[in-house]
Amino acid sequence: MTQDQNFAIELKQVNKRFGAVHANRDIDLKVPAGTIHGIIGENGAGKSTLMSIIYGFYTADTGTMLVNNKDYQPSNSQEAISAGIGMVHQHFMLVETFTVLENIVLGAENGWKLEDSLSSARKKLIQIEKDYGLEVPLDAIVGELPVGLQQRVEILKALYRDAKILILDEPTGVLTPQEADHLFTILDKLRTQGTTVMIITHKLREVLAITDNISVMRQGTMVDHVVTAETNQDQLAELMVGRKVRLKVEKEQAEPKQTLIKVDKLSYFDDSKVQRIKEISFSVREGEIVGIAGVSGNGQSEILGLLSGILKPASGSIELNGNSVTPENPSDPQQVRAMGVGHIPEDRHKQGLINKFEAQEAYILGYHNLPKYNKGLLQNKETIKTLCQSSMDKWDVRPNDVTLKTANFSGGNQQKLVIAREMEENPNVLLVGQPTRGVDIGAIEYIHKQIIASRDEGKAVLLVSVELDEILSLADRIIVVFDGSIVGEVQADQADEKTLGLMMANIMPDHLKDNAQTQGDA
Repeated sequence: MTQDQNFAIELKQVNKRFGAVHANRDIDLKVPAGTIHGIIGENGAGKSTLMSIIYGFYTADTGTMLVNNKDYQPSNSQEAISAGIGMVHQHFMLVETFTVLENIVLGAENGWKLEDSLSSARKKLIQIEKDYGLEVPLDAIVGELPVGLQQRVEILKALYRDAKILILDEPTGVLTPQEADHLFTILDKLRTQGTTVMIITHKLREVLAITDNISVMRQGTMVDHVVTAETNQDQLAELMVGRKVRLKVEKEQAEPKQTLIKVDKLSYFDDSKVQRIKEISFSVREGEIVGIAGVSGNGQSEILGLLSGILKPASGSIELNGNSVTPENPSDPQQVRAMGVGHIPEDRHKQGLINKFEAQEAYILGYHNLPKYNKGLLQNKETIKTLCQSSMDKWDVRPNDVTLKTANFSGGNQQKLVIAREMEENPNVLLVGQPTRGVDIGAIEYIHKQIIASRDEGKAVLLVSVELDEILSLADRIIVVFDGSIVGEVQADQADEKTLGLMMANIMPDHLKDNAQTQGDA
């Protein structure tokens, strides 16, 4: 950054405390106008708190802020919007039953007649869509749109309100690689046309691909500012964590033994009678990790739901650790746990936690009836506290407070709490959904090590992840799904992103066709 640069945002000695927690400590930050600026750091580093101060959700205790060289002290988000700042949150702020157009206009109506507001908004939005390649069907119901399009709605909302500074919190956390690539194209157009973009993320490859400058936070402080072209993943990881981090997953060759998961001609129909799973068959053996890859919405979630007992099969069968599940003999999640199956759900908020529960209460969810957690008719609170504390220490859950409500942990620390709960019960079969979604680089390293260790202890691990890097790094075999069917299977050492990308689009690569033909001839 040069002395004569124009800064869209400038922060000087910004501090924010929440009781004893010093979330932001003497933060200095300069974001050049018309650039894409990355803010990276581990979970709990203070990134989201800092962005919430800029957006007016929180008020800084001390320090000064400038927006386009003018003093800026917002007391609410409306003042931030008036200053030309928009924010796209990690968990979208949309009304799912409203149309795209209604969501965008909500809170920004220009008059008492809604029809007039919608009509004028439509014209403005059509032009914005055209300028930035943000096409979204304006009359579609938001809840029926895929996640990637819902995110575009949030960006459109900000641009409709004339945002010249756009903050995105973990923007690719719920996107497929294809959706993330399209988002980057949109952000590049925004930058070209003068919009300043700030991205909060933990994904080093992505922040290196799209940003101009990167600021690194650790434990509430700003530890460094670097020019993107002059840094690399290893340096950024070390700055974030404060130590060297192994970015490559190291593992020995798998030694699979007996089959612990066997799925045979399994089918499932949703509540609308749409067939989501179409007579799929596969197996997972003890001592191996089988990854399921596919564009989001092609059946991966339903497979995990069926195996974990959340969904009921329409036909076919499942064998789990020697136990049979069929339409005539279904199981529920509690029965599946009793079979020696652990389940790390894809969505920690909907299926993994109750936000109003304390960490120690969330830690025993689904396992609260186990003898070790009970003493007669009452819960053994001392044992629960002790075991939860031990797991939080081991998994480095921050803040390290068993009485803190789970809603008050960052997303990554919520995820670590859920994973610790499932893995510390030592199941024979482990169903893993999006294990590192919203998790920082240091925690990713640890979670990956634990998943590999589970495999090496003889567990059968089924892994679902939208992160192809994660699938390629952890899995021994990879199954690819498309529209509820299995397209094919490939050994991990024979796969790469191009191969999996073709299979995810229902195209069998030539070299795999040849393998299949050879096997057929044999």
